[in-house]
Amino acid sequence: MVSTVYSAALNGIDAFIVSVEASHISRNTDGNNNEIYIIGLPDAAVRESIGRVRSAAASAGYRLPGGNSTINLAPADRKKEGSAFDLPIFLSLIKNDILEKIDLSDKCFLGELSLTGAIRPVKGALSMAIAARNTGIKELYLPAENADEASAAEGIDVFPAGNLVELYEHLMGIKLIQPKVFSFDKLKFETSMLGLDYADVKGQENAKKALEVAAAGSHNMLMIGPPGSGKSMLASRLPSILPELTLDEAIETTQIHSIAGTLPHNTSLILTRPFRAPHHTLSAAGLSGGGRIPIPGEISIAHNGVLFLDELPEFDKNIIEVLRQPLEERKVTITRVNGKFTFPASFMMVCAMNPCRCGYYGSTQKQCTCSPMARHTYLAKISGPLLDRIDIQIEVPALDYDKLSSIRPAESSAEIRKRVVAARSFALERFKDETVNGSPLLCNGMMQSVHIRKFCSLDDSGKQIMKTAFSKLGLSARGYDRILRLSRTLADFDKSETIKKEHILIAIQMRSLDRKYWE
Repeated sequence: MVSTVYSAALNGIDAFIVSVEASHISRNTDGNNNEIYIIGLPDAAVRESIGRVRSAAASAGYRLPGGNSTINLAPADRKKEGSAFDLPIFLSLIKNDILEKIDLSDKCFLGELSLTGAIRPVKGALSMAIAARNTGIKELYLPAENADEASAAEGIDVFPAGNLVELYEHLMGIKLIQPKVFSFDKLKFETSMLGLDYADVKGQENAKKALEVAAAGSHNMLMIGPPGSGKSMLASRLPSILPELTLDEAIETTQIHSIAGTLPHNTSLILTRPFRAPHHTLSAAGLSGGGRIPIPGEISIAHNGVLFLDELPEFDKNIIEVLRQPLEERKVTITRVNGKFTFPASFMMVCAMNPCRCGYYGSTQKQCTCSPMARHTYLAKISGPLLDRIDIQIEVPALDYDKLSSIRPAESSAEIRKRVVAARSFALERFKDETVNGSPLLCNGMMQSVHIRKFCSLDDSGKQIMKTAFSKLGLSARGYDRILRLSRTLADFDKSETIKKEHILIAIQMRSLDRKYWE
């Protein structure tokens, strides 16, 4: 007789339901040489589950069936990876024995087993919970550490199980486990914006204003300045002025972090926008994602948040060029023998760099020691196509003594954030029926050419300024669109549907450093 227990497996950010089928082929009268075979494209971790299942069953006091058994993981043509199948494999083996009268057809099980019978956490619990709910499964049983996360998939009852005995007693009706209850509103109420604040940053008003505009429109940004001018300090506080995550954004962000293994312990949902600042020694796979069964890289972990690249020219040039396609398409696709895996990558890229190797080219406080050739070589690591994808380029000069010693309080992140939210809300009302690649259009930085033509209407003086800028600055088509996107955000702060001359002039001023440093 074949017994079936349902589980789930990951495929990129999504998951699919797996039927764990157990068939007892033969029984050995002497009780020796009992073998369990696993088929259905299991990886090494899945095949090793046999040892964990046997020891966990013995420790918890359960006897596995004698003879030879075959476990089939269906669909058999899709790769199965990880240790989450331990629990459903165990249940499928005992289903026709001690669980014979229990209906498991509307239940899904996930969990790694320890040798003592405890149920350990797994990656991707939220994605698998969503897949189970969408398939019509009513109940999900998984490790207690994953319950908060999985409960965000509303519409399915989530039961946290600490060990095999707890799970068995619940299924038999001896001692019931209480399902985990999720409330997004309560989470939002209990979460405060503690941490970094722009009130701590002395001076740099121009840079703060540029970051405010970048936050309102989700524009990519480059800061150039000498060491110690505050570039990293400014960038690290950017999430404090970004709008709150919506429920859909929070779920998608949590899915990615769960699969990548970066989800904090006992977290149901990530409610603050991610801020990722990878070191310049990371690999291309670490940036874009990779592996035999790909997992998200830094650009996907920064989804719905900020990717900060400090000391940009120190990154390998080939790695920097990996960013070009995700910045346009807001997703990254990784191709492997087992198929294509697509991860979302809608992030704000903020970069910081020195103007030269020594860091003091153009400084009024310290002499630059770099030769013209050394400066050219240093800056040449940043390609023109990548610069074209950066909307805002500003200089962050070193502060003088008066500004550093000032006791006058700076504007707080909360005050800046109010203006950012107001500007983005104005844009959202305009975009309420618009989509980009099937997803809602949420900000000006996401606009494609069709949206730019539709929503970026200029007054007569604005048109004349753009015409002059296009010819004198030698703008590419992409650069032209970038200025229009940035101008659209500046107009949103003024609640103006028409882009005016002053908006165009500020936008041009905010992205003109490539002419100074790269020509």
